[in-house]
Amino acid sequence: MGASRNKILLHLIGKPVISYSLNTFFNDPACKHIILVTQEDEQELLATMVKKETKKKRCPVTIVSGGSERQYSVYNGLNALIDPENIVMVHDGARPFVNLAQLKALHRKVQETRAAILGVPVKDTIKRVFNGIVQETVPRETLWQIQTPQAFYGTDLIAVHKLAQQENYLGTDDASLIEKYGDLPVSMVLGSYENIKLTTPEDMLIGEAIVKRKRS
Repeated sequence: MGASRNKILLHLIGKPVISYSLNTFFNDPACKHIILVTQEDEQELLATMVKKETKKKRCPVTIVSGGSERQYSVYNGLNALIDPENIVMVHDGARPFVNLAQLKALHRKVQETRAAILGVPVKDTIKRVFNGIVQETVPRETLWQIQTPQAFYGTDLIAVHKLAQQENYLGTDDASLIEKYGDLPVSMVLGSYENIKLTTPEDMLIGEAIVKRKRS
């Protein structure tokens, strides 16, 4: 973003980015506990924001410290689970536009297969490139762009995270750990092209346009 401040705390049309997805989870009856993982120097600011958002909400929120890698941060969050036997949804707070229908679809699917993730079919042509030279055009019919949340049972996710730690393996997402160390099929649930991750200033402009359209 060109700024040291965590992008989930940046304001998007008058609200912190994290508050959009936070309120979506608050409105999900299946959500019983929210764990926010952030760096220690941001916890006080995040706690103040959460306090404002949770005045009329019954879902408890726990804030824990993150790690040096995303995967370590997720593991720290898993260690704060009240009941690891329950379903866990791992979400990137920089994706503010996940909606309640997607959460419900994930919840249904994970009960069937124990592992379910959001994604959308790739629209662009994808080419494999090496040293600046195109090697091949990859058939896109089977390619999906993966989003969050990703849903699992807590015990399954904790188990594969522990195995990854033993081998010092870093996956690109939590589903990749299930793929590598688990014996579960990972089911795909159709997401939305609006469920973008706000990473660059250009993403913020797109995010503003999405918010304005939803409010109009």
